[in-house]
Amino acid sequence: MSLSDANDELLGVEDVAQRLGVDALIVQRWCRDEALPSLRIGRSWRIRRSVLEELLEQGKRSHTLVDRLQTFLEIPDNVLVIAQNQPLMRDLDVAFFKVGDAKGGTLAKYYDDAMESAEELRSYFEREGLELARLEEEGRFRLVAQGTLKGDGQRRCGV
Repeated sequence: MSLSDANDELLGVEDVAQRLGVDALIVQRWCRDEALPSLRIGRSWRIRRSVLEELLEQGKRSHTLVDRLQTFLEIPDNVLVIAQNQPLMRDLDVAFFKVGDAKGGTLAKYYDDAMESAEELRSYFEREGLELARLEEEGRFRLVAQGTLKGDGQRRCGV
């Protein structure tokens, strides 16, 4: 088999899932949602080896936190982040918010008002390029102090 034949080889969902270390259902979802270029042959999805290799190369070139999170968030599952300090948490917030904004998501920041103020957060997010006025006008951004959550009987979730 020549090198060009090897690159055009069609791989099954299970082969791709094993290579990426993910469940085959995730690869099927990527194929169905056109996140992974693929061919549908009968009831089966096939992915060219060259496409998979290119995807893996792109993953190696992600140098910014936003790029890395963008790739991670292609799979709409649960996300858990633990930051060791406040500056890292703010960087993670900005990165998640940029990805969420680009995807049209609704963004909420829950914060400890004993540690920082809404004004400090707003100033930081705006310095980092988030257009809070636009997001708030669109009803897509909200800052919520921890103190406002106690005793109101409602459950909320967010970043």
